[in-house]
Amino acid sequence: MIHFPPADRGQTELFGEPDRLALLSQAAHIIVIDDEEMNVRMVVRMLERAGFQSVSGLADPRELPALIIRNPPDLVITDLHMPHLDAFGVLDILTPLINQERLPVIVVTGDSSRDARQQALTRGAKDFVTKPFDMIEVLLRVRNLLESRLLFQDLRKQNRTLLESVTGQTRELESTRIEMIERLALAAEYRDEETSEHNQRVGLLSARLAEAIGWTAEDAGLLRRAAALHDIGKIGIPDALLRKPGALTEGEVRVMRTHTSIGARILGDSQVPLLQLAETITMSHHERWDGTGYPRGLKGHDIPVAGRIVAVADAFDAITNDRPYRAARPVSVALAVLREQYNLHYEGRLVDALERIVGEDRNYDVASKAVANFS
Repeated sequence: MIHFPPADRGQTELFGEPDRLALLSQAAHIIVIDDEEMNVRMVVRMLERAGFQSVSGLADPRELPALIIRNPPDLVITDLHMPHLDAFGVLDILTPLINQERLPVIVVTGDSSRDARQQALTRGAKDFVTKPFDMIEVLLRVRNLLESRLLFQDLRKQNRTLLESVTGQTRELESTRIEMIERLALAAEYRDEETSEHNQRVGLLSARLAEAIGWTAEDAGLLRRAAALHDIGKIGIPDALLRKPGALTEGEVRVMRTHTSIGARILGDSQVPLLQLAETITMSHHERWDGTGYPRGLKGHDIPVAGRIVAVADAFDAITNDRPYRAARPVSVALAVLREQYNLHYEGRLVDALERIVGEDRNYDVASKAVANFS
């Protein structure tokens, strides 16, 4: 067996002992490609005598894709000029592994032309061996390239571990912030006892509407949580307005409408997708399809679809549950009201979707029961 010189301690001390790298290098899968079977046998034998335990030889490079699937390589040695598929074609096959896995490729050639070398380097070759070659030199190059690849894999593993740790901490911080926001929304809801559980019902119905128009279950689930925050800005509205039993004056209406912008400020500038969606909803769930809504007077498809969905769910729940200024009304009345505003206040396809959803639960006369059943 050929014994390699010791690896540089300073190069490997951060990622593992030299002995470990030597063992891993010897266990690495090496593929040797040459159209001359005698050359393949010679190089394979040389590598095996040097202690490499997983060496495959190919006399036909067209068999390479199947071999890669069965046993991915850690290093490839290929002749340059071959019939059917030359080294450039081999490099093209290996491009994904070269780019993503830093797979080292050694090109063996008797062609010392500058153009051949440039083409091979451009396509990802890491080294050249010129025929006739020195056995010890080839083995040293193989060992060095394998150790570089193993060091890369160690570094990537460390980076992945670090990223997972940071991601876990970030996820925990996001979860904490979301919980704080949701508790704040609950606090706002407690200030208006007559609308208890309104936010949760709107979230549930919004998710059903979203799925009815083609959203994935995952996106609808995100919308359910975000929609429950649609009225969070009401925490900044005086109790006298929230609990007023009669109609609001024009000035009071202007104050009440500020809950959209208050909510957007509470939720704004977040990097968390849930809170970004909730911010969009707070600002758009009172916009109207015909452009007569607030706060920005958006029209039609300019209104974010999440806001359009929540607008329908919010209106339906408000009509079918007790409010400070009136008693709950039947589901049939709520559907008729929304139908009157078809493609006026509310997007028509969402009104249609709501009717289909409610139609599936005809035994329920009160929207709160129906919506609870959807969960």
